[in-house]
Amino acid sequence: MVARRRLLKAAVLRRGPGFGVASRPHADPVGVRRTPEFTSADRATALPAVETAAAAAASEGGQTGDEAAGFAGFADSAQLPRTVCGTVVDVGPHVLVIGDTDYEQRFILTPDAVAWRGGLLEPAALRHGDNVVVRLHSGHRDVADRIWANIGRVTGVIAERAGNQLLVDEGATRKPQHVILHRHAAGRIQVRFPTLEPGFLVDIIGRRDGDELVGLIPATSQPSYPAGQIPAAPLISGRPPRAITGSATWHEPHSEAPGVLGVSYPALDPETGCVEDAVTGARQGYGRMPYLAMGSVLRIRNDCTGRDCLVPITGCAPIARLFNDRCVTCGTSPRGRVADLTMATFIALGGELERGCFNATLSVGE
Repeated sequence: MVARRRLLKAAVLRRGPGFGVASRPHADPVGVRRTPEFTSADRATALPAVETAAAAAASEGGQTGDEAAGFAGFADSAQLPRTVCGTVVDVGPHVLVIGDTDYEQRFILTPDAVAWRGGLLEPAALRHGDNVVVRLHSGHRDVADRIWANIGRVTGVIAERAGNQLLVDEGATRKPQHVILHRHAAGRIQVRFPTLEPGFLVDIIGRRDGDELVGLIPATSQPSYPAGQIPAAPLISGRPPRAITGSATWHEPHSEAPGVLGVSYPALDPETGCVEDAVTGARQGYGRMPYLAMGSVLRIRNDCTGRDCLVPITGCAPIARLFNDRCVTCGTSPRGRVADLTMATFIALGGELERGCFNATLSVGE
């Protein structure tokens, strides 16, 4: 049935390469949050100015700013897909409307558009009130081709367990998260996370239901060690590598704006004073990575899609450094998490949120 609907939509709506809807600049009202539309302007400005702006934006919990986008290599909406977050007001086979009682924003759905709400479904099956993350078509601000509804992720250390319910510590700056393992997914999760006991790491993707996460997908495989006993990283010799390879993941927005483009880095300079270091007690994780300052710029490449862009460091990632897992989205990555991306960055680089990770290469200062 789904296949027949898509064939019909393709026959009716398929357009040539020139299709698109004229971009309409809007102010961002409360309830509708969109990533900034970047332009190519003033490329002569020095890169340190971008780093300073990024650091200031991060400290204020705001966007990275349009100023950064004018530089070659930063995410450009004409080349990389961007995201919009909001609440579903109405949805049909061809149009999605998000917003609130004061403002609505409409998006055309491509013929092959698909949605996720605990599983893949047609966009028309979304419900009024669903909180959605919408991936926009590259270069077309009013065309959507992928939607995630009520998606959430909990990554941290199990603090308590009672039956199929977990209390997970995600760090000092975030409140403990409640996870309920869905009865149909519990077996699948425990195959990847056999030790669901206090002190062990867990990383689960699921459907948000108020303050709880209904766990549906194991985002990775559980390390065999307790969180406080990270194995020693392999020895290296010579100069630090110019490129670092490993796994890139994503996290839900908390203190940051939902559409911000940025990365939480697992090896932030200790002088930065990351609050989380006092909780994890580990300044260096499994992966050997150079210390960098807040606001430094990394080039991050999705080795599965080939997409890459420059992204400022907007936070530390002490939980990510505790994992020595691998990503197997395309092939097998080296052990260790090298980047914990915002949703918007993960999507812009071609990641699918329900997959949890992609194989990544980081370059510093390029």
